[in-house]
Amino acid sequence: MNVMDRAFRERCAVVPAHGLGLSVDVYSPDLSSLLGSLQRRQVLPAYLEVFQAAPAALAAVKQRAGDVPLTYHGEGIWLTRSDAIDDPVFSRDVSEVAGQLRILNSAWSNHECATKQLAGYSFGTYLPPLYTPAGADVVAANARYVQARLDREVVLPHGASPLLLLEMPPLTYFSAGTISIAEFFRCVTEQAPCGLVLDMGHLWTVYRYGGAWKRRGLAQFVGEFLDAFPLERVIEMHVAGLAIHESDSAESMPDRKGHRLPAWTDAHMAPIPPVLFDLLDQVLDHPRLTALKGLALEVDTKPVDLIVEEFAIFQRRYGAVLPVQGAPVSTERAGPQLRVADLPMCEPAVRNEVQAGYDRYARIVSGRMDPAGEEWTGPYACLDELDRYRSVYLPHEILHWGGDVDAMFPATCRELAARAVALSRFVSFWFHAPRAIAGAYDFFLIKIERFVEFVHDVAPELDTVVSGEAEALRRAYAAANEPVASTMQEVR
Repeated sequence: MNVMDRAFRERCAVVPAHGLGLSVDVYSPDLSSLLGSLQRRQVLPAYLEVFQAAPAALAAVKQRAGDVPLTYHGEGIWLTRSDAIDDPVFSRDVSEVAGQLRILNSAWSNHECATKQLAGYSFGTYLPPLYTPAGADVVAANARYVQARLDREVVLPHGASPLLLLEMPPLTYFSAGTISIAEFFRCVTEQAPCGLVLDMGHLWTVYRYGGAWKRRGLAQFVGEFLDAFPLERVIEMHVAGLAIHESDSAESMPDRKGHRLPAWTDAHMAPIPPVLFDLLDQVLDHPRLTALKGLALEVDTKPVDLIVEEFAIFQRRYGAVLPVQGAPVSTERAGPQLRVADLPMCEPAVRNEVQAGYDRYARIVSGRMDPAGEEWTGPYACLDELDRYRSVYLPHEILHWGGDVDAMFPATCRELAARAVALSRFVSFWFHAPRAIAGAYDFFLIKIERFVEFVHDVAPELDTVVSGEAEALRRAYAAANEPVASTMQEVR
């Protein structure tokens, strides 16, 4: 057992078992309505994992949740970045995470091991890391840094600090790298005392878009994956929906036995297909799953009635798997601590290699460069459906995800149409130049800013129109992100 494994075990020992939970957004669906419906059905979750939100909104959720433990699902801490530790914006974002963890008294801080900002370009949904040894080194260094900051800035009531968790992200039509995904996370955990989150839907997409479906069946793939993956680091598991993306033509591919595999992607609003519970059963039976503390359905954006029905099924099927434990009580600082000043940093050559790789990544996935480099042409790359991402998914993301551009800017879009300016030009404009990260990630606000820039470029005479619509959108968005309604029912 290496030093990082020992440090993880000591940290894990003070994290209580949380039982069956729900991973929820503060705003969608309405949390008060959801909790009320769960209470009436008598299927209350043992904990809630709350997505990042405004501090006042998190404080309102904490007050109204009563005795229900809250954990934290972060956003915007891009642990794949080669320059993260030197960036004051990243440092500020980590401090904001620490403040939100203090509000929630969260035992862990879960972050996707992925990014939505890549080499100066912003995306609406997660892009997986480059699965390379150098990429793993960078993630591990960033994980050590974030954990050290949490050790310094957050002390929970029982004396410990929140444990940093990295979630294996989904694949959306492609994968790139020089090592397997399981080996990548093994490399990370050998160098950092972090825990992991394993999402069953994400695991299915690795089978589907990592190319394994061409060679073996799903159960065999999962068994081999789990044998190689650092399963002893898994603190939490998620189950969420899968669905054909709304931009897609619903094509499917035949597996090795001639069955059709749907082109599903991660979709929290969609029903959970039965195959994901079969995968969960297989994972729960594995002997190296020794650190599990929580099982959660991810249900942000899903209709309330569907959430309640699925959670009732979830409770019946897995209610005895993970008994809830009370939080440990301590008056002293618990567990090992990391100090930022003592952390080993990545060598400049490693960071430069990763930065160059992500610069190439951004150009390839946005369609401005053909795949090149070992991570895109070697045996661990699977690019069969990369064109689907570049030509269908990504344009839909820019024009429709998180808000339809023509609905956000109706007057401006009418004027552009009158000038024969197609909105499809906005997609190419989006990627015409990189921009330094200057503030916290928010795709809706980024979309507003980029569209104003686009209109100024193609029709500067519309600056007043588009600026007025942009300001109205920003005001409405700020109002919508006020604290949750005070009518939320208290849950005990």
